[in-house]
Amino acid sequence: MKAKKPFRPKARRPRGFEDRSGSVLRVERHLVETASRVYDDWGFEPLQTSAFEYADALGKFLPDEERPNEGVFALEDDDGQWLSLRYDHTAPLARYVAENFQDLNKPYRRYQAGDVWRNEKPGPGRFRQFVQCDADTVGAGSPSADAEMIALAADVMRAVGLADGDYVVRVNDRRILDGVLESIGAADPERRMRVLRAADKLDRLGRDGVAQLLGEGRKDESGDYTEGAKLDAAGIDTVLGFLDAGGGSRSDVIARLEPLIGTSDTGKAGLAALAEIDAVLTAIGVDVDRALFDPSVVRGLGYYTGPVFEAELLAQASYDDGSPIQFGSVGGGGRYDDLVSRFTGQAVPATGFSFGVSRFAAALSALGLTGAVEEKPLVLVVASEKDRSADYLAMARELRAAGFRAEAFVGSGNMGKQIKYADRRGAVAAVIVGSNEREEGLVTIKDLKLGARLAADISDNKQWREEQPAQETVSRDGWVAAVSAVAQRNKP
Repeated sequence: MKAKKPFRPKARRPRGFEDRSGSVLRVERHLVETASRVYDDWGFEPLQTSAFEYADALGKFLPDEERPNEGVFALEDDDGQWLSLRYDHTAPLARYVAENFQDLNKPYRRYQAGDVWRNEKPGPGRFRQFVQCDADTVGAGSPSADAEMIALAADVMRAVGLADGDYVVRVNDRRILDGVLESIGAADPERRMRVLRAADKLDRLGRDGVAQLLGEGRKDESGDYTEGAKLDAAGIDTVLGFLDAGGGSRSDVIARLEPLIGTSDTGKAGLAALAEIDAVLTAIGVDVDRALFDPSVVRGLGYYTGPVFEAELLAQASYDDGSPIQFGSVGGGGRYDDLVSRFTGQAVPATGFSFGVSRFAAALSALGLTGAVEEKPLVLVVASEKDRSADYLAMARELRAAGFRAEAFVGSGNMGKQIKYADRRGAVAAVIVGSNEREEGLVTIKDLKLGARLAADISDNKQWREEQPAQETVSRDGWVAAVSAVAQRNKP
């Protein structure tokens, strides 16, 4: 009888999830740290909520409501209650505020960064796990608080190295579209959400795709069908006209929107909020080139109740084949006055801004704006003698004290293999102390970057071994300074 083979799982990554390497993580960490400094400067306090929330506390606000589990990853706890991984940082914030309401200063201003999870259909650039970085003000109902969020978003764009003109924050108020829907008799909640979600896809699907979603519905390339809002032709034209009302100064947009809302008090409240936001932004120096009014911005999440905004990158970059990269929106937010009241029954106004860290970081990398992310040079201390590991680890510690990333090799392999390892790691230098160097009080330093450049011009292995280019031997007293000189001349 044949022995049964042991089960070996296939190494595979789940769809919609990604592994992020060191270089990517460093850019993302820099982005979060930069945004956090801006939030901190504006008087916000850090907060970290748990990854899991009770499913009923998160609520049903995701755009992917048609899916069986409504877009979240959920599990049943041993007490029979359902838990869900958070799909953003806003819904957990509402729970936190409600739970600690009496102890918090109002308005409560907090920022948070961390992973969120959405059980959505994955696609290019669309992941089921990603990092968001948020700032929110809870307990302030004035449009001035929304204007502050818009200005804060614009300041984050500047802080990460974008020039004015390379980004813009697009602003709207959902109540204006509500007023338009009231004017055409299409304000029932289900139809309203279908219209909002259709409008939110304008950039991705274009006018024809949105028109289909405003009407009977649309089938995508995979064959999946999305039910439409069932508006008639006149209603579709009215909503598309609303979406086209942007352009020019913020006051110009307000003037174009006024006739579309008719006598709707809801629409009038939205226009009044935009007028106040315009006044505040103008007073604090946020011009239309940094923040403009755009009726096509509606945001997909169902909990927004008033002003909404998106931060969009306008800067140009290209793929390797020369085709342009479309960055689009990297962040957004808005007012959500009903979220905390789900727990308390008490009206608690709130507004916030969030950006997707991975998407934003990838865009900054494509634009060459990650130069501010200074990665310390890596140096490898070669394990030339097996019984001298303690000495090599001590040398690595000296290098770290001098500001380097440094490791003493603890694997197996001869010197050649260790040098190849250092090359693959991107090390700037390798430090060697064999028996000869140790006895004479010397240290050999290989400039790995220079060596790689010189190797391209030398075809004779004998010549390479005899000349030992890009290598120097120095006294033990000055070896760290010599490594610093190597790093300095290889500085990008």
